[in-house]
Parts: sequence; structure tokens; C-alpha cells
Amino acid sequence: MDIKEQIESIVGKIQKDKSLQAQFKKDPIKAVEKLLGVDLPDDAVEKIVAGVSAKLSLDDISGVVGNLKKFL
Repeated sequence: MDIKEQIESIVGKIQKDKSLQAQFKKDPIKAVEKLLGVDLPDDAVEKIVAGVSAKLSLDDISGVVGNLKKFL
């Protein structure tokens, strides 16, 4: 599985679980390592965390835009 697939998988898990969302906001590196089930070097985990954060932000923005379209 490549990094993009890992990011997609992690984002899906975080979006479905409020406790994972809270853990990711508090300590994203530990949250990602927990979800991956492995202890990776910090630089590798930081890249995944950055990808997950970006994807979550994009999904949030898409949801807001979708809701605005429904409203208008």
C-alpha cells in the first residue's frame, strides 16, 4: 500500500470516529502511528500527517460548499 492509500484509509477512519478525531487534533503523530499499527520514523509520519490534515481540510471545505449550494 502506498502513502496515498494510507492517507485515504486514515482519513476514512478518522472521519467515522469522534475519539480518533480528538486524538488526531491533540497528537496527530501518535494517532497516525496507532492507526497504521507501526512505529515509523518521525519524518515519514509527518508526511502522512500533513497529507491527512490536508485531506480532512479539503473534505471539510467541500462539505461546507455543498451545504451552501443546497441553501442557495
